[in-house]
Amino acid sequence: MIISKRRVLEQEKSRFLMCNYFILTRSYPLQFSNGFFIQFIRLAGPFWNSENKSTIRGLALGLFLLTVMQIGIAVIITEWSADLFNALEQRSMSGLFTQIGLIVVIFAANIAVTTTHFKVKRRIQLDWRSWLTHRLIGQWMTDGRHYLVTHIQGAHDNPDGRIAEDIRLSTEHAIDLCHSLIYCLLLLGSFTKILWTLSGTVTLDLGFTEFVIHGHLVWLAMIYAACASTLGWMLGKPFTAATDSRQTVEANFRFGLVSARENSLAIALVHGEDNERFRFIGLFNDIVQAWHRQTHTWSHLFMLTSGYSVLSMAFPILVSAPRYILGSISLGALMQSAQAFQQTAGALSWPVDNMAKVAEWRASVERILGLANALEQLDQEIIRYDPHRIRLEKTGQNVLRLSDVCIIRLDGVVCVSAVNAEIKPGEHVLITGNAFTGSKLFKAIVGLWPWGEGLIELPDAPVFFMPPRPYLPTGTLRAAICYPSAHADYTEAAMKDALELVGLDELLMQLDKVDHWVSALSREQQQRVGVVRLLLQRPKWILLQESMDSLDSSNEMKMLRLIAQQLPDAAILTITNEPLAEAFHQRRIVV
Repeated sequence: MIISKRRVLEQEKSRFLMCNYFILTRSYPLQFSNGFFIQFIRLAGPFWNSENKSTIRGLALGLFLLTVMQIGIAVIITEWSADLFNALEQRSMSGLFTQIGLIVVIFAANIAVTTTHFKVKRRIQLDWRSWLTHRLIGQWMTDGRHYLVTHIQGAHDNPDGRIAEDIRLSTEHAIDLCHSLIYCLLLLGSFTKILWTLSGTVTLDLGFTEFVIHGHLVWLAMIYAACASTLGWMLGKPFTAATDSRQTVEANFRFGLVSARENSLAIALVHGEDNERFRFIGLFNDIVQAWHRQTHTWSHLFMLTSGYSVLSMAFPILVSAPRYILGSISLGALMQSAQAFQQTAGALSWPVDNMAKVAEWRASVERILGLANALEQLDQEIIRYDPHRIRLEKTGQNVLRLSDVCIIRLDGVVCVSAVNAEIKPGEHVLITGNAFTGSKLFKAIVGLWPWGEGLIELPDAPVFFMPPRPYLPTGTLRAAICYPSAHADYTEAAMKDALELVGLDELLMQLDKVDHWVSALSREQQQRVGVVRLLLQRPKWILLQESMDSLDSSNEMKMLRLIAQQLPDAAILTITNEPLAEAFHQRRIVV
């Protein structure tokens, strides 16, 4: 069937309006419409109510109880410190030996609690990461979503890095931050009371009046921590953007290296090493700039935290020293006051102490949300009825029927309009005209190109799509040939026969060899492996998109005749540049 030019021109105006409508309504960038924390809870929160919720909640409760025990040990240590210094001040040898015995017990208890706490926390972090990884991979690697999502605008580039690295950071940091926050709150509740009691009453004489201050060390700790936290928050605000920028360019650099590795033969054949080096240097220069931006913002935080750590050690002793010199408190009370002040100020300083980790965590979560929101938006687009989208239906008839199919590019240009065809089992149909448009037609048939309109009625049997280069996963050659089926589904004899039929006898001894087959095999060998896979799976509907273009004319025709001979009932739709192929096919569709 040849589409008349007149018919295309008559429909061009309506198609153009439809295409622009489609593009304008679907190419908007993703927005975080809800609050950041609400989105994160929606994405990762169901973990705590998943099928293993009893174990998960038990581990969380155990982690909380161990945290309470850590606080108890910290309180006991301050009391032990007071007793130790009092014994030293009194020069009591028996008191010293008593404190030595107590510290041994405290030492053992602290090791047991800290080690158990560490193991439980790591278990929760791994379980959460595993659950979220499975969930996001399930959304991403389903029904071509991993391909379709690349055509939606938004912050979801480098999904591999988002799944592998950002999920790890988001779950690990979430547990770390949550634990440290609970720890600080418990610490604050425990040591505020101790510090208030040790502070006693201080009278401030201003000459004209006197102020009686109760718990002055508590108030000083709050003012001290509030000033440091406010300053830290102000200095740390640019750190989130700098961290997100660095993670993005790091992912781009890794992706570029992986892409070059997978296409090393093509690069070597055209001597493209200079171009690749230049591209890699450019990507790495982006990392250098992002590194400097992050270093600049991080240095401000280090200036604050380093000074803060020194001051927090000396400040409480200096504040309480006059009371010790005047004889109001003992040396033990002085040291206990200093430690209680440090613990209280440390608990209040949680924001400034965790500024860098919060920024890194938020940047990772935002990258995950970018991918998750894109996949969610894609799902909504797929299930939502839209007259300006190609519809796929299974009618129960063993026929492939195209009814007024219009295919458009993402920029709104109509590739082909009003394709009408009916292909029956056993037919051989040649797709001619524009190979790029033909590939879009094939993708529309298998559900990977919804952009356009019209109806495609699918047969009941699955459609086998052979692209120009088959996907060969790393592993054994046997598993790569049988992909996506398990190699146990096919007998050794069937695999041997298929390899011999397509002329790959030399690979028979390598079936159990593990290699990166995309690099190990030539393009011609890869395309022949694709034919082997086809012969093993024996589909009833076959789409060949330039899948043997590396073969010469005689070998390509030999492969076509082999497929027709081995699969006589299969319908074959072919896109090829081979002039002799027209004689093999019974009719053609021009697009």
